Amino acid sequence: MHPLFRSTIRVTTVSLTALAACLAQAPGAGAATSGGEAAPSCVQYSTSWRYTFVTNTCDSTQHVTVEYRDGTTVPCRTANPGDTVTFPGYGTGDNAVLGVALCQVP
Repeated sequence: MHPLFRSTIRVTTVSLTALAACLAQAPGAGAATSGGEAAPSCVQYSTSWRYTFVTNTCDSTQHVTVEYRDGTTVPCRTANPGDTVTFPGYGTGDNAVLGVALCQVP
């Protein structure tokens, strides 16, 4: 097999693996949480290194928080129908957002 062809296959494989990892962090519903009850599917989020935006497309008010891989806790926020609330993103240390959970407002 030609060396150029072999290196092209390696680069393509690495690129596809990286793309799959990025797609796994794409905007989604509040599933895959580790602690509290997962938010309903009408609560969606998108995350970046700096911010996590949680949008309530439900017909009712939702009290939500974001759960992170390292267990970081953030305050509960109230999102009325149509609202988007902001939480910290995953940061430069890649502290992945696991999902959105329902919570109690103090």
